[in-house]
Amino acid sequence: MGRQGPGGGPAEAGVPGRHPENEGPEGAARRDGATGQFTRLLGKSDLRAVPETRRALRRLLLHWGGPGRSETAELLLSELVTNALVHTDRDAELTATLGPRGLRVEVRDDTERRPQLRVPIADDGTNGRGLLLVQSLADAWGVAAPGAGRTGKVVWFELDGGTV
Repeated sequence: MGRQGPGGGPAEAGVPGRHPENEGPEGAARRDGATGQFTRLLGKSDLRAVPETRRALRRLLLHWGGPGRSETAELLLSELVTNALVHTDRDAELTATLGPRGLRVEVRDDTERRPQLRVPIADDGTNGRGLLLVQSLADAWGVAAPGAGRTGKVVWFELDGGTV
């Protein structure tokens, strides 16, 4: 359904666990050079989480990437978080990890139904464009099983720090 990971195989991975030791005040990621991580529990249907998670990602990416990369990351994060909150009736969990190879954002929810890419209808407002944006702008993305005996799915994307 998404792009393939390195090596040409399906790009699937589990969700890293919560690492409170990587979180500072209000969950802001502790910065060690160009690495860090934050995790957020997203309350069921709480769309206030969208701007809150964008701000947290902006703090994490303060000195990262070429021109436009942080803004692209914020846009894609918004799409995944909004999809999880709008299309499920359960809580979700967001994990953003910045490492030497780039940024990985994962949103895990307990709904088995996988998101579907669809062609947006012209008079449907802005609905139906989220995954197309993710597909177009991310270096890699996909949907994976959450692993470790968990139910649901993980929708993720990756960006390297290069130029847009």
